[in-house]
Amino acid sequence: MSDTALLGTWIRRFLLDYLVSECNLARNTQRSYRDTLSLLLPFAALQTKKDVDQISVFDLSAEVVRHFLQHLEDSRKCAIATRNQRLAAIHSMARFIGLRSPEHIAWSGQLRTIPRKRAHQSTITYLEKSEMDALLNAPNQSTDQGRRDHALLLFLYNTGTRADEAAQTKIADLALAHSSRDHSLVQVRGKGNKLRRCPLWPQTVSELSPLIAHRQSTDHVFLNRCGHAITRFGIHTMVERYVRKLLPAIPSLATKRVSPHTIRHTTATHLLRAGVDINTIRAWLGHVSLNTTNIYAEVDIEMKAKALAACEIRGTAAQTHWKKDVKLMQFLRGL
Repeated sequence: MSDTALLGTWIRRFLLDYLVSECNLARNTQRSYRDTLSLLLPFAALQTKKDVDQISVFDLSAEVVRHFLQHLEDSRKCAIATRNQRLAAIHSMARFIGLRSPEHIAWSGQLRTIPRKRAHQSTITYLEKSEMDALLNAPNQSTDQGRRDHALLLFLYNTGTRADEAAQTKIADLALAHSSRDHSLVQVRGKGNKLRRCPLWPQTVSELSPLIAHRQSTDHVFLNRCGHAITRFGIHTMVERYVRKLLPAIPSLATKRVSPHTIRHTTATHLLRAGVDINTIRAWLGHVSLNTTNIYAEVDIEMKAKALAACEIRGTAAQTHWKKDVKLMQFLRGL
């Protein structure tokens, strides 16, 4: 069997040459594609009764891929969104192989016709202002860790950054103003290595300043207990810990799945309520499409209620004949 017939040869080129060198995809996207293939190959080996390194391109048939996707839902209990994400990686690999190997064009087309599964649009979870204030006040600010946690929570709420974006922020990315006339900013590296700048509140600046004092500009802003850069998993754990702490006092949090991304949704919703236009919020969050940002206008019940009240018909006033309008008649006689 030639090297071009083996799936492993193409996977190596797909992961190392195409995703990294040609597409320059974000590291997290590369890991997602890698993880998909790490799950797919052992499954295909069982289906075809071959060793992983002996699986050919044609062994990975559309039927095998469909069984794999069903396996993700049934055995691994993956959500439909995860199933579709795995399928997108397989589609990308099939397209890569089909464009570079004419004998595999038909095979590529068969895999790429496997449809995404329609999923119900889940409701976006966000925190009310009182809930967000309670979360910000949850850390014990008399300790070093508590001060760092408070600064990190405030940074997430201020900027609406994703957990990974906050974890990767370095001191050099901060431009802290030295006077009240200037604006403090942070440069955020988002998905696809796209850069955006977000303004920082004076309170955020005052919380960040002690954290970065006397440190190198190449250091990460937020460190863990061991002095290493905090990870996105560490940020998730921190948020969940403070939410559990608040549950006895704020039972409403029990009905919400609160994560760093929930704080991102909260930022967008609160900006919208404050009257910030939707296009500014799009740039603030780093969305490519305005359609992605429009979901916040859909979920905010408070704003819908205000819009409904403004349009409410409060009853029709009784009409009076013009001859009975005393003021009008007086006006006409005075002309």
